[in-house]
Amino acid sequence: MVFIDTHTHLYLNAFEKDRAEVMQRAIDSGVAAVFLPHVDSETTEAMLDLEREWPKHAFAMMGVHPCSITADYEKELAHARRWLERRTFAAIGEIGIDLYWDKTFFEQQKLAFRTQCSWALEYELPIVIHARDSTDVLIDLLREIGDPGLKGIFHCFTGTADQAEKIVDLGFKLGIGGVVTFKNGGLDKTLEHISLEDIVLETDAPYLTPTPYRGKRNESSYIPLIAEKVAIVKKVTIQEVADTTTRNAKAVFDQPFLK
Repeated sequence: MVFIDTHTHLYLNAFEKDRAEVMQRAIDSGVAAVFLPHVDSETTEAMLDLEREWPKHAFAMMGVHPCSITADYEKELAHARRWLERRTFAAIGEIGIDLYWDKTFFEQQKLAFRTQCSWALEYELPIVIHARDSTDVLIDLLREIGDPGLKGIFHCFTGTADQAEKIVDLGFKLGIGGVVTFKNGGLDKTLEHISLEDIVLETDAPYLTPTPYRGKRNESSYIPLIAEKVAIVKKVTIQEVADTTTRNAKAVFDQPFLK
């Protein structure tokens, strides 16, 4: 079986001591590719170093995480823009709106999101969306932008079946991660109403570790655990989950290794 982890931060300090072993465990678990969402200028070099070390397996994105959008957000946008002009990336991401931690820079987050969506259209790249406590806001923003050329993934989807339908109607996939394995997470109930054709798998490592390792550091080798739970919920084989979600990821990311 071949899996793809569409969202993992394996370049962060949580993996500083055993990053190579973590990558090898992922490959040994059938995870053929991992996609690395950018956070901000402080994470750029670490992300690109990991990509350079594993060029057939790790693919970097470029964008500014909404939690890094502050009063001087234009500096972060300028940094990301310079990198986009320098080389090709797998996607514009991780971008979006986060209203969980702080709503101070809500307007700036919206402006930054619109700007980065315009980059995605310019470079013909997918976007990977962070939507914490902001799913409806982002659905409305995408509708306002109204360009069918925008595609990508709503990362870490934990919303309702109605929200899922609206996102799919906009042409996006839903990123399903470790939350689906949580006993009282509720995502498994929502997933019953979502087609397998509309999801991709992700870990968001080192965060959101699936059961039975919840509370410990997450890593990309745990993708099969997420796939197993999806298979149970959807009443299909894990092979079908692997095949379908890998095909879906390939439809989002135009990477030579994935063809």
